[in-house]
Amino acid sequence: MKSYTYSEARGNFATVLEEAERDGAVEIRRRDGAVFRILPAQGSKASPLDVKGVKLGVSTADLVALVREGRERG
Repeated sequence: MKSYTYSEARGNFATVLEEAERDGAVEIRRRDGAVFRILPAQGSKASPLDVKGVKLGVSTADLVALVREGRERG
């Protein structure tokens, strides 16, 4: 795991994120000795448009009727 100082990480943030994604983690150390670890979030490769459906109990015919009604108004 690669370790960066705070200043290095701030100046090369895109590189730090790419490295964390590739290697799994990156450490950042502050002058006061505090250490932070950046890890990629689990499931971050999924599309943000990939959402679970919600069952509303609305039929296809109802949806088509609503769309037609909206088109007639506009």
